[in-house]
Amino acid sequence: MRLFDDRSFLRAITAFERALAKVLSVVLTGVLVVATLQLLLFLGSDLLDLNVNWTGEGLIRLLDQVLVILIALEVLQNLTAYLREHVVQIELVLVTALTAVARKVIVMPPGVQKSPADLIGLGFAVLSLAGAYWLVRQSHFKRLPTRREQSTVFQDQDLSSPPDAAGEA
Repeated sequence: MRLFDDRSFLRAITAFERALAKVLSVVLTGVLVVATLQLLLFLGSDLLDLNVNWTGEGLIRLLDQVLVILIALEVLQNLTAYLREHVVQIELVLVTALTAVARKVIVMPPGVQKSPADLIGLGFAVLSLAGAYWLVRQSHFKRLPTRREQSTVFQDQDLSSPPDAAGEA
C-alpha cells in the first residue's frame, strides 16, 4: 500500500500541516483586522469621553487590548515563520509566551485581591521564560559545529610549505 509507505505518509502529513497553518493564518489575520478596528473604535469613543480616567482603569483597559493584539500578531508571525522555514522557531514562541505573561502582570487591576501564590507563580514564569530565551539566544552565538560541519577552529595548517607559497603548484 502506497499510503503507508514512509515517504508518502510523511508527504501527506507535511501537506496537511502546511494547509492547516495556512487556514489558521487566514483566520488569525481576519481576527486581527476586526480586533484592531474594535480597538480604534474603543479608543476613539473613549478619547471623546471626558469622564474616562486615563491614569487608571482606562489606561489598563487600553494596554490590555493592545497587548492582546500584539500577542495575536506574534502568533501569526510564528505561523508564517513555520510556513517559510518548515520549523517552529523557539525564540518566537518564547517571546510570545513572555509577552502573554507580561500582559498578565501589567493589566492586573489595582483593586483585585492578589494571592501571594499567584504573584510567585507569575514571577517564576517570567524568570523561567526570560532564562530560556537567554539560553536560546546564547546558543546562537556560541554554537559548536556538528559532526557534519567541518570545524574551522582547530584545523591544522599545512606546515610543509611556506604561507605565501600555498597557492603555487
